Amino acid sequence: MTGSDQSHRLPTGGAIDRRRPLAFRFDGREYRGYAGDTLASALLANGVRVVGRSFKYHRPRGVLTAGPEEPNALVELRGGARIEPNTRATMVELFHGLEATSQNRWPSLRFDALEVNDLLSRFLVAGFYYKTFMGFPGWHFWEQRIRAAAGMGRGTTEPDPDGYETMNAHCDVLVVGGGPAGLAAALAAGRTGARVMLLEETDGLGGRLRSDRETLNGTPAMRWAEAAAFELVDLPEVTVLTRTTGFGIYDGNVVGAVERVADHLPVPPAHMVRQRLWHIRPRRVIVAAGAIERPLVFGGNDRPGVMQAGAVRTYLNRYAVAPGRQAVVVANNDDGYRTALDLAAAGIHVAQVVDTRSAGRGEWWRRAVDAGLDVVDRAAVTNAYGRMGLVGCDVTRLDGNGGTAGNGRFVPCDLIASSGGWTPSIHLHSHAGGKAEWDDAIAAFVPGPGRAGVTTIGAAAGRFALSDCLADGFRVGAEAARDCGFGSGTAPDAPVADEASVAPLQAIWSVPGTPGRKVKRFVDHQDDVTVEDIELAHREGFVSVEHLKRYTTLGMGTDQGKTSNTAGHALMAGLRGRPIPAVGTTTFRPPYTPVAMGAFAGRAAGRHLAPIRRTALHDWHAANGVVFVEAGPWLRPQYYLRPGETNSREAMDRAITEEVVATRTRVGISDVSSLGKIDVQGPDAAEFLNRVYCNGFARLPVGKARYGLMLREDGLVDDDGTTSRLADTHFLMTTTTVHAAEVLADLEWYLQVVWPELDVRVSSVTEQWAGMALAGPRARDVLAAALDPGTADVSNEALPFLGVTTTATVRGVPVRIFRISFSGELGYEVNAPADWGIDVWEALMHAGEPHGIRPYGLEAMGIMRIEKGHVAGAELDGRTTPDDLGLGRMASTAKWYVGRGMLGKPAYTDPDRPKLVGLVPVDGRTRIRAGAILVADPDAPTPIPKLGHVTSSAYLSPTVGHPISLALLARGRERIGEEVWAVFPTRSQRIRARVTEPCFVDPEGEKLHG
Repeated sequence: MTGSDQSHRLPTGGAIDRRRPLAFRFDGREYRGYAGDTLASALLANGVRVVGRSFKYHRPRGVLTAGPEEPNALVELRGGARIEPNTRATMVELFHGLEATSQNRWPSLRFDALEVNDLLSRFLVAGFYYKTFMGFPGWHFWEQRIRAAAGMGRGTTEPDPDGYETMNAHCDVLVVGGGPAGLAAALAAGRTGARVMLLEETDGLGGRLRSDRETLNGTPAMRWAEAAAFELVDLPEVTVLTRTTGFGIYDGNVVGAVERVADHLPVPPAHMVRQRLWHIRPRRVIVAAGAIERPLVFGGNDRPGVMQAGAVRTYLNRYAVAPGRQAVVVANNDDGYRTALDLAAAGIHVAQVVDTRSAGRGEWWRRAVDAGLDVVDRAAVTNAYGRMGLVGCDVTRLDGNGGTAGNGRFVPCDLIASSGGWTPSIHLHSHAGGKAEWDDAIAAFVPGPGRAGVTTIGAAAGRFALSDCLADGFRVGAEAARDCGFGSGTAPDAPVADEASVAPLQAIWSVPGTPGRKVKRFVDHQDDVTVEDIELAHREGFVSVEHLKRYTTLGMGTDQGKTSNTAGHALMAGLRGRPIPAVGTTTFRPPYTPVAMGAFAGRAAGRHLAPIRRTALHDWHAANGVVFVEAGPWLRPQYYLRPGETNSREAMDRAITEEVVATRTRVGISDVSSLGKIDVQGPDAAEFLNRVYCNGFARLPVGKARYGLMLREDGLVDDDGTTSRLADTHFLMTTTTVHAAEVLADLEWYLQVVWPELDVRVSSVTEQWAGMALAGPRARDVLAAALDPGTADVSNEALPFLGVTTTATVRGVPVRIFRISFSGELGYEVNAPADWGIDVWEALMHAGEPHGIRPYGLEAMGIMRIEKGHVAGAELDGRTTPDDLGLGRMASTAKWYVGRGMLGKPAYTDPDRPKLVGLVPVDGRTRIRAGAILVADPDAPTPIPKLGHVTSSAYLSPTVGHPISLALLARGRERIGEEVWAVFPTRSQRIRARVTEPCFVDPEGEKLHG
């Protein structure tokens, strides 16, 4: 294979390896490229002009840039479980066998049915969705159609087959960016012996030196960059990470970075991660992130073939690709001349160089004229022509007053290299809380005052000359090392850059259209935001840059406005008649470029997301037909199948019903080992519990348990459970399964920070005890039969409700017995040492065989607690007070406790607050889903007032014979007997329900005390 296989590959030059040809596919068609190519450069080398469709109008789009700011060339990479939507073709390193697909089009890239949106664009202006469909009858129909058409790329529902990992690193100096400024800073700091880390986003160091024909001391500047790279590798305290993006600076100057370890390979080799997330904690941060070229805004500036001038030089010099055969260069700065000269040197015909300035005749202008290029100043491209590829443009004189002079002249071309100036990449500076200041000389925001320890240099600071970048880097690098205790801070001598003087830039934010022609002028290429959209936002009052962003979607795409924000905000400033710095800019937030979710997750995926905890009784359950469910970190029994039974919905329903019926009519046993158990001991233990619970615990007798309610400091319910007094200074507290660790942490905080004078110790003993809940009318008979004779009396007189005994043994194993129940039945909780848990469980099962004992899981437990009206996690959601839950009388008025001072807030005593109630469907059979919204009239005009929501639901209560639910309903206690509607819009459900008391079974508690 030779370069002739690729129609737009230059015969010589570039940093590609022509000895290593690579085959790849785009939209099912096979192409060829070389090692060192990106997907974008390889497509351009093969003459592919259209690579995607725009978001809203589905207009054909080609490659615009050559870096991470690319808004157009977004593709789906790979396939199956490894599919990657919205991947920037400009950042994808070519590898053999690469599969890429265009996106946001149907049925094909060339013939996209939704291109009709372009014809309807006068109706699809900014905010059209809100003004047209919101409140419109049947608007849900249109919403579904619009959502189906929206979106960019397809994800996958398959598990990610690749691995990720997280690394932590410390260093003295961190340099973000491997261009000339970053290289100089790393060299200056590294030579002092300081620990230095250098991050570079691409596969090699050099930055713009890889794309421009710069010279240092009379030799190509890349030779200096290569020598610097070799020196850095040899320095023992320097770490260089290529293919690594520093995407954010966080508190404490912690820098987040993602290293793309294997993205340039078809499939990561065995035991190699795909990406690595770095948490870097440097003492000093140097940001050398470079700058981003701005496109000029003119009619048809989104046509395939319109590219950034700097990107054109990258494809010419780095990839040996001719982006076109006949070019027009248009710019408001000297960068246009630099690109025109490089095009001419590559043998590409430059039809015209168009300078929008009236006074831009500097040294670069002279070089262009001397090279015989046709240069026209005080002119602009006013319209570009061509649908699937550029065919020409109008070049029109500017009158100096914001208009055009004459109708212009058509110039045939298939490439427009456009430059509107360069915008410093101040994103990381902003992440660190730094301010942005406007610089008229470059017509861009530059870093202003920032956080201590973070310094921005080079082009990222608005200093674009190579000599300034090198001087900046050497100086700041040496100073950063000195601040860390290395070196004197004296900057090394920088090589001499052979540079031409630069004429001043003259800002132009949009070019007037060709007289008599109305053509779209795009500001944001990815989201199809035009000059007219910004004008509309101004007319309709969305003049703040934050409102402008959200109303027009300016800068809301995957590129986050890297090429569009400056021009968009400047246009709004002009419309408002205010200076650009007064209008400001939107807030930059991390990540700087998209980061795969897998990188953030690291190894914490699937079963590695969190430790799996198993109770002491786990093996018995697994051997006896259990279906497990994850409850927080625990695997708990959900229900039990019959021997040989296959799990199905019918089997599940039958099993759960039988478990409830068995417990209500005979006896059931459940594993409650995962409930949090906290041992509380010390002379002040009773006083401590009296402060953390809203009900009294100071006078709890030894041998008794009490249900307790903990509040947060804002007065809302935090957790509940029972606490038993085992001795004068010894208590055992139980908590909910999910909140056990949080409650323990809170208790430790109170003891160490708030009340250090209290002599109390707390310790988690959850794993030390196996817990078994025995419930049902025959529970006492079973327990008595299982106990060793003479060790404990469990009669109602000896062990009444909320009684505790610690003298019992089962098969010689000492156990603790608590007379408590959350099922509403006669119940006991038996705690046995974990190592003997299965022995005690089997003893209870054996004793229960004559009574038809049956183990029950979380589903049956949940149904029984709903039948009894007991609150759980769904009701304790961090928004409820004791009174909301019907537990207001538990909150003592005679003592102080955590949260006491907040309970009198007007918002908490508002009679309209939602209160706990029960719900039953009026038709007696339709399940009311948890999460359903309660309203008075589902047909009322929107927005319909919300009365509350359903917190918990039992699809069928075997005890009462129909579905039941618990809910939080405004003025709920006053509505007992009334009817409301439970609506679930995403499932198109609306159910009429009757409001009842929350307790459906044994409201007097006779069974509990029997």
